[in-house]
Amino acid sequence: MEALRCPVVELRQYTLHPGQRDVLIDLFDRELVESQEAVGATVLGQFRDLDNPDRFVWLRGFEDMSRRAKALESFYGGPVWQAHRDEANATMIDSDDVLLLRPASARGGFPVPVGARPASGEPAPLPPSLILATIWYGRGPFDTTFVEFFQQCVRPVLAETGGEPLAYLQSEHAPNTFPALPVRMNEEVFVWFARFTDGGHLDHHLNRLQHSERWRKEVLPTLSERWARPPQRLRLAPTERSILR
Repeated sequence: MEALRCPVVELRQYTLHPGQRDVLIDLFDRELVESQEAVGATVLGQFRDLDNPDRFVWLRGFEDMSRRAKALESFYGGPVWQAHRDEANATMIDSDDVLLLRPASARGGFPVPVGARPASGEPAPLPPSLILATIWYGRGPFDTTFVEFFQQCVRPVLAETGGEPLAYLQSEHAPNTFPALPVRMNEEVFVWFARFTDGGHLDHHLNRLQHSERWRKEVLPTLSERWARPPQRLRLAPTERSILR
């Protein structure tokens, strides 16, 4: 079996000062991608939140928690971050909204990208898409039984309505190996990601899902029993250098 890609994933949502998102994205894409990957992190994707002009969302992956600690120590203690941290931090109101995740099954991780990341300043070889991230908040852990329910009942309906998941992950409760960066440790979440060619296709999927008899009769009753609150949906536009696009 092929090794699982990025068994540890951070879903990071930053609240920015008004008008500062493109400033951060320009800095991030130019200076903070390769410099993180050089020390062992994987920058899985960077996004503009279409519903909040002051939110920047990104995904960062690691091979395991110990290598996460080493990578973050190397990066945040290294020369690139030291040179650019003041400029980056000046754009931010809050950077502590972070979920620590792991693939929910051997098939739940992010796929290997089809092409290389666009070089800085060069046009992307693929047209931009939209990513929908759906975050389900549970009253308790999402156990093996729930993962099987997702694979056998939820995923087929998502696929039928045009929203085949790219990846599906759940909370990772290992101790935070880099306490300088807080994570939301007391959450129970199940998160799935899907790709759409444009906003029309994304809206069409959500409309079909809302009117799907299977979704209403076979899926929602089980989900609603486990939800602590309604799901959060993030409509995300990849940045020019996002590998997930």
